This record gives sequence, C-alpha cells and structure tokens, in this order.
Amino acid sequence: MRKKNLLYVFAVYFLVACQAQETENYPQGIEHVIVIGVDGMSPDGIRNATTPVMDSMVADGAVKWNVRTVLTTASSQNWASMIMGAGPEQHGIINNDWERDDHTLPPIVAGEEGIFPSIFGILREQKPDAEIGAVYHWGGFGRLFEKKAVNYDKHFSTEDSTAADFTNYIKTQKPTFGFVHFDHVDHAGHHDGHGTPQYYTAVSKADSLIGEVLKAIKESGIEESTLVIVTADHGGIGKGHGGPTPEEGEIAMILHGKDIKKGYKIQQQVYTYDLAATIAFAFNLTRPYAWIGRPIKAAFEGFEEPANLWKGKEAIAAPTIYPKRNLYQQAGGLYIDEPATVKMSATTDNSTIYYTLNGDVPDSNSPVYKEPFTIDSTTVVQAKAFDNTGNESPVSTAYFRMVRPGMGNGLTVSYFKGSGWKQLPAFGKLTPVKKWNSYEFSVDEKTIAPLQEKGNPTFGLVYDGYIQIDTPGRYRFSTQSDDGSKLFINDKAVVNNDGDHGVTEEAGSITLEAGRQKIKVEFFNAAGGYWLDVFYRGPGMAKQLIPANKLFLKKA
Repeated sequence: MRKKNLLYVFAVYFLVACQAQETENYPQGIEHVIVIGVDGMSPDGIRNATTPVMDSMVADGAVKWNVRTVLTTASSQNWASMIMGAGPEQHGIINNDWERDDHTLPPIVAGEEGIFPSIFGILREQKPDAEIGAVYHWGGFGRLFEKKAVNYDKHFSTEDSTAADFTNYIKTQKPTFGFVHFDHVDHAGHHDGHGTPQYYTAVSKADSLIGEVLKAIKESGIEESTLVIVTADHGGIGKGHGGPTPEEGEIAMILHGKDIKKGYKIQQQVYTYDLAATIAFAFNLTRPYAWIGRPIKAAFEGFEEPANLWKGKEAIAAPTIYPKRNLYQQAGGLYIDEPATVKMSATTDNSTIYYTLNGDVPDSNSPVYKEPFTIDSTTVVQAKAFDNTGNESPVSTAYFRMVRPGMGNGLTVSYFKGSGWKQLPAFGKLTPVKKWNSYEFSVDEKTIAPLQEKGNPTFGLVYDGYIQIDTPGRYRFSTQSDDGSKLFINDKAVVNNDGDHGVTEEAGSITLEAGRQKIKVEFFNAAGGYWLDVFYRGPGMAKQLIPANKLFLKKA
C-alpha cells in the first residue's frame, strides 16, 4: 500500500513539475500586443528611406529581413495569412476578389462567422475580457477577421486619420491587442513605382506614423508591458506586385518591446503566417491545430533558436549592379554608339563580389570585382556575393545592350486604344492609332501616357520585326508581362502569356535556322501598371533580354 502511495505522490509531483515547466516556456508579463502593418513596405524601402524610428526599433529589438510571404503576393491572401496563422490552402482566401459570401475555395475549418480562425477570434475565445481593436486604412482588411471578436472596428480613408484614431484608441482603451493598417506605401508603389523617391517618401511617412503609435503607447502608461510588431504584406517591383520574386515576396518583420532581445537578428526561417502564432505565444494562448504558423520564439529573451534549425547556406543579400534596375527597366541598359561602365556594390557587410561576363553563374573561382570597368559590346553581367563564412547571395543580372545607328536595327510598334479588355484582342481587325520605331521590346511610359485616354488605362501594342539567329538550333523564348502577351516566330505562336494578370513569365521553344527570322509580340494592358520584357536563350547563349543589335526592321 505504501508503495502505491509513493508512486501516486511521484506521479502528482511529475505532473505538477511538467505543468510548471510548460508555464516557464512562455514569455511572462506581456499584457499588450500592438501590430503595425504597412501595406507594400519592402525591406528595400526600410533600408533606403529615412526611417529613424524603425532603425531604432531594429537596434533595440529583433528583426528578420527576409520573411517569406504567401503566393500570390497580393494583399488579401497575405493579410489573411498573417492573422490566420496559415496559408491560402488552409484559409481559402486566394485573391483580392474573395468575399465571405463569394469564393471558390472554402476554408478547411470555419468558425461561427464562416471564416478560418484568426488571432482575433482565438484571443477573444481564450481571454473573453480582452480589449481588442482594429483600425485600418484599406477597407478590405475589415472582412478578414471575426467581427464579433473585436470591441473596436474602424476604417479611415487616409493614413493620417487612421493613425490619429488608433493612437487615441491606445491612450483611452489601452487595448490587449490592437492592429493598425496603413495603405499609403502601397499606393505610392502602384502610382509612382517601388524604389522611386516618392515610394521612399511614403515609407518615411510610415516611419513617422509608427513613431506616433509608440508615443501613444508610452503616454498611455503601458510601454513596459507591450510587445510591438511592425510588418507588411508584400513588397513590389515596378508599379505592381503579385509575382513570385524576392522583391515582391519578401518582407521585414520587427519585434520590439517587452521581453524582446535587443539588437538581435532572427536566424530561423520565418513566414508571414508565423505572426499569429507569435502573438498567441506572447499571450500564452493555445493555437488551433489547423494553424501551420510557428512562433518566433528566438526573438524573446530566454529562448533560443530551434534545436533542429537547419540553416544550410544562408541567403545573403544580392549585390547591386549599376546602372541598377529602375521600375520596369532591367539593370544595365541600352547604349547607342557608346560604351558602358559597369559598377557593383555589396549589400552585405564582409562579403566579396564575384562576376562573369559570359552568362555563366559566378562562383568563388570567377573574377573578383574590385573597381568599375568598361564594356563595349552586348554583354550579360552576372554577380554573386559570398560572405566570410561561405554563405552566398542570389545572382544579380544586368543586361548591357550595345547598338550602332544606321545598321537597320529596331522594331515597328503599333499602338491601339482599347476598352475593357481581359485578353488580347484580334489586332488584325483593329486600326492602330499611332506607329513608331523602337530599338527593343519595351513599354515606355513617356511615350504611352500622352496616347492614353483620360480614365481609360486599356491599350495594346504590337511589335513587328526580324531577329538575327547566328547559330542554328533550339531556342527558348519567354515574355514577362503585365498584363497579357504573345510571341510569334515566323507567324507561329511560340509563347502564350495572355490574360489580365500581374507580372507573369511564360516560355516556349522552337528550332530555328541561322539568319533573320520574323518576330512579332502582341501585348495589352487592362488596368494599372504595365510591363513587358522579352527574353531568349539558345545554343551557347545565356538567357537574356533580346538585345537591340539582334533586332531589325527588315529581313535584309
């Protein structure tokens, strides 16, 4: 009998010890979490704009510079994933057209309001007395969370009114959980372009608004018990986003305040849906099994990186090749009867740049970049950075195209007005409004803008000419366009990239003889930003923009 009692006492002691140990595995004393979401704010934006507030938060907190978003890199599915702890495959929000009563993919599990469980609903369920509020600049955010879960739900038309109301809410209600959304940076990305001075100005404005939120937290007297998280839904490229590129699909996440390590660079891989799990972790909430997000524990004092963290080779930031990319123009450029100067710079400290001029991917045996140099013929320049621990960057590519006047190079471009197009029209049945010659396949905004009808963004372009094939063999052509495009060689359709879509690349192959072959590209813009690049690769030739010196107005 005494033996049984002893076993019982030991079992109880073990259970209590395990429960105590589990309690210790959560941060202690975080009573408030404030999330500041800035639509369209890229890591490039934070690094290159004037952002003293976020710089201070990074220095005094934890940061992950390359948080991976979900695809496509549009707003609805990414804001949803952020607060729902899962991706589109689970929550069913796959595009910006999603509505609660109009969608194609149902959530894998739904709550009372018919949507996948979000951090708003989970917090309300487990902390019924919590003060929960959301103030948002983009109205679409309001359809993504459980309305019954929040005490405060406001939408405003400007970033300033959004900030003013949210800071007042903090000071008067001291919310357990508050989420504010600013949309003006995304507006600048679409209107002026990512990486432009106007875009960086918008990021700086966001930084000042973040400063106002931090000031309100301090004035409300809750600073010592508040975790603040700054994040975004996507980045961008040119005047748009939606595609699968690092520029569009990577964001920064900054954690600052109660229990957060100071000056810490988070090592574990982080995904946008880890935000909800991290908030649940901070509040010691039980996460739904349907969530796939994991808390970023290593950002908190007393917690280490995951023991099973497989880092492999860390991807460091790619070097910059100048002239660098500008909106829709690839790095490099078109040079008419003049040489080009190639300059490079490393983004990552203590890294070395290796480069090639023949289209090969650089490695540690390639030439080391030391100073600017000159080239006088069409060249594909590729560069890669390696740090002193062996980590490497993605490849940076620049296309330098050289052409001499008077050689017959170029394409004939026909401009067509359109209305409501969702796919390429039958251009043969339409009359062009204007024609001109262009050295390359490009959509020049300075040329297009004066031709567009006010309030009507829809137009089409048809490029006609000949491409010089020097070596017979199999060639692969591709178009990267926003919106639709098709490519024809000798009147045969080779690439079909049609439709109303964001920046998308499609490819096709064809066997060609040496000599000049007829080439045609059709393109249309439905609405918003527009983009067209045309690439090819062939025997002994790396993938590249089809250069001006290989395009001709006539067959001979």
